[in-house]
Amino acid sequence: MARKKTSVEPIKNDLPVYPISVASRLLNVHPRTLRIYEEEGLIKPERRGDRRLYSQNDITWIGCLRSLIHDEGISIPGIKKLLQFASCHEITGCPQETWCTCDAVVDRVMPRSLRLAGDKAAELEARTQERLDREKRQQEAAAKATEPDVQRKVR
Repeated sequence: MARKKTSVEPIKNDLPVYPISVASRLLNVHPRTLRIYEEEGLIKPERRGDRRLYSQNDITWIGCLRSLIHDEGISIPGIKKLLQFASCHEITGCPQETWCTCDAVVDRVMPRSLRLAGDKAAELEARTQERLDREKRQQEAAAKATEPDVQRKVR
């Protein structure tokens, strides 16, 4: 009897699979450091019972956080404040080719469009519209990056 072939899917970057011990080893940090980042609201690992599970996106973002803190000298409160006004790729200075395809993008930016102050519905609508505009720009940039060079085809 022939065996049925099963296809193995790669692990998705947003699938939380790493417990805190493995995540801390991957990042070469103490587990307490990851707990501090969580307490400060910089990361939000998935919880299953009392266990924290980190995804590859979390690991990538924590690597960026570590770079901002240690290489750039930005404090944790400073990073939290910056994330209100700019998405992570703007803060870290990632090239556009990277952030257009990055799954670990952290975007907690307050909406920049005009709206009534204190109106939660207007704020949600503004945030949604800005997210859609940003996604459209990213798709256009990605399409432009994959567009064949017309000059090479014309000889």
